[in-house]
Parts: sequence; structure tokens; C-alpha cells
Amino acid sequence: MSGGCTDCGRKGGCEDRKGGMMTAIDEALARLYPSRRWAERDDESAFRTGVPGGLGALLAERLAPALGTLAVYRPGGAEEYCDFVYVLCFGRRPSVLEVREGAAGAEDLLAVAGARDEVVSELHLRVALSTLAPFAAVQQVAVSAREAAGDLVCIEAPRAGVFDPILLPRLQKLVAVLAELEIRHLDFGDLTQPPPGFDGGDYECRYGNRPALVNYLFFPQPASAITTTVIPPSACASS
Repeated sequence: MSGGCTDCGRKGGCEDRKGGMMTAIDEALARLYPSRRWAERDDESAFRTGVPGGLGALLAERLAPALGTLAVYRPGGAEEYCDFVYVLCFGRRPSVLEVREGAAGAEDLLAVAGARDEVVSELHLRVALSTLAPFAAVQQVAVSAREAAGDLVCIEAPRAGVFDPILLPRLQKLVAVLAELEIRHLDFGDLTQPPPGFDGGDYECRYGNRPALVNYLFFPQPASAITTTVIPPSACASS
């Protein structure tokens, strides 16, 4: 499973759904990038039909009871054109995400680990909510934390889609909640290639590759880019 298809068992369903999905993507690209060049976005058209931040927070509230787990909403960074919701699939609380986002103390996390030199690892489904169009895309993300010279080093390592079959039941429930909120789910596997006929501009100079669809609709960094966050000792006390 690479794109998180949730229509398994429905005869003809996948083909029909994907056809509608690609049409919606093409329409969004035409509106957002009339010059068909990355970074030349029509800002007058952008941000009008995207997923608002309030809906992202509501999604996290809905997902927590629907999936029976922790769901954390995080607004996107300054260069990102999406917000995120992280759904904890494997791991214990307090989670690394809670500590990184300031909702729990690092000392609590280290106590759960049982030893200060132990790496804490967990697995999430990360939902990206586009602020440019009413789209969502889901990746599996490994998150870990370890202590290094008194700091807490948190590493986030996403994959370009959802690959582990054990995650499929929660992915299906997640997609159902997106549908209830009228947010279109895009299979991530269909977002990893450059859109045909588009000029990548200076993207390759900045990131080392041509921009994929996900970079036009959600965020500029490569889909599998690893993020490292260092939390200093002054921020590592439990609240």
C-alpha cells in the first residue's frame, strides 16, 4: 500500500474515485499556477478555498475519539501552505509530539522511556491540510527522541505515503472523518510525481529534485524530508 487507497473491495470504486481526484487536482493547479511554473502562484486565488485553521483543529478533535488515540493539531510553518494533524498509532503518552509542541514536559517523556539514554520511538499518521485547496493527504511518520548532552533531540522522519498494512484500519477511519468535514482526501502515492507540462523553476536548485504535486499543493520540502528539533535544557522541565 503506497497511496492509502481506501476503496479496496469496491468494484470500479478506485478508478472512479481517482478520476475525480485527478480532475480536482488539475483544476486546482490551473487556478493556483496559471503560468504552470512552481513558485509563481496566483496569490489572489490562493487561500480562498483552502482548509481553514479552525477546521484543522476540529479535525483533531473528531479524530481522537473516532480512532481512540491522541490527535495533535499543528499549524504549518512560515514557508508551508498547509497545516498538520498528527495521529498517534504506536507509542505511549506523553508522546514526543506533545513534548515537541510544548504540551508536555521532556522529563515526563524520559520517565516513560525508563532510562535517560533510551531512544523513544513512535509512529503517526500525519495529515497535511492544504490552505490552498480543500485537500488533505496522509503520510506515515516515524518520530523519535533521545537525550544528547542535556538536550532532547527529536527527529521526524516521514515516508512518501502510507506503506504499513497495519495502519490501514486507522487510515480508513481517518478518511471517513475527512469526508464528514467535506475535505477531499488525495492518495499520497499520486502526489509524488511532477505534474506534466509544469516548469519547476528554481526548485531543483533549492531542493535537489523537480517539484512533485505535493510541493505545489501542500509544502515545499521533499515529502520524505527529515526534521530535527533540539529542545534545550531550559525547556526540558515538566510543567
